[in-house]
Amino acid sequence: MATEERPLSPEPQPAEQEIAPALRPATFAEFVGQTRVVENLQIAIQAAKVRQEALEHLLLSGPPGLGKTTLAHIAAAELGSRLITSSGPALERPGDLMGILTNLTPGDVLFIDEVHRLSHTTEEYLYPAMEDFAVDFILDRGAYARTVRLKIPRFTLIGATTRTGLMTAPLRSRFGLAFHLELYSPADLAEIIRRSARKLVLELAEGVAELLAGRSRGTPRVAIRLLKRARDFAQVAGEKALTAQVAADALEKLGVDGAGMDGLDRRLLTVLIDNFGGGPAGLGALAASLGEEEDTLADVVEPFLLAGGYIARTPRGRVATPATYNHLERAIPTRETAPNLFMEDTL
Repeated sequence: MATEERPLSPEPQPAEQEIAPALRPATFAEFVGQTRVVENLQIAIQAAKVRQEALEHLLLSGPPGLGKTTLAHIAAAELGSRLITSSGPALERPGDLMGILTNLTPGDVLFIDEVHRLSHTTEEYLYPAMEDFAVDFILDRGAYARTVRLKIPRFTLIGATTRTGLMTAPLRSRFGLAFHLELYSPADLAEIIRRSARKLVLELAEGVAELLAGRSRGTPRVAIRLLKRARDFAQVAGEKALTAQVAADALEKLGVDGAGMDGLDRRLLTVLIDNFGGGPAGLGALAASLGEEEDTLADVVEPFLLAGGYIARTPRGRVATPATYNHLERAIPTRETAPNLFMEDTL
């Protein structure tokens, strides 16, 4: 996919799989940001430990790269439980899920990433496991079919999703705890960058953490990726420390501008203005014009542009805001030059 080559993509990349665990916070004390979520999750975990019960099923939602997987690891560690990880697409058949559920031990934590991508058949088998801690096996077929219920130990299911709206209502309702992760502030990202630099044994000059944080789209995974790319430039240049000048040069060569946008972000905004007169434009039309997948725009590009106020989502489609015209150094349209932008929404 095109997003695999983007330094600002919040999706994990294969090259990061080895180093990511070393930089991942291991405790709540090390976790930076998401204060409300962390505080509520700590209370729930402490209460479950006092009662000597399994933690209620937990749903973590939000854009990719914000720490859903990290929080799942920390929660399991705080509970003193074994963590079993899987993903929605990997559990293609009910048998795959049954194999995991029947091998659980009391208090285990089952983490399913991209839980919204579970097949409907597999999801149906998950309901009794979450609610009654039992799995139903169907033996024989036709007139001789019968169901055998097998009890399983009490466990905690932690689901992570970037698209809560794609989850079915029955599945959502079975999670006793549900938290939404928000984009991080520049101050929190700067602290994450400084902590990651210490683990990478990398000296940062004054202002470097803030510089990288301002270009990281509110996403820790992007911040750490930019830090590692800037470190590459510093090492090639023979610098003992990462200076602000080297970091700025690295960002420029990576195509990351002062607002934290890269080429795909700017192309989307440019197409929205030039091809669609500033909007409104549907996501499908924008994806076709850019040659990208709709999911890429919806999950990776749009959340940052919406949060930054560069586009607005209306019933008629996406519309460019004055911030977009200012960023691209274009003249802001008026009612006379772009009447379609000022039409009243009728939906």
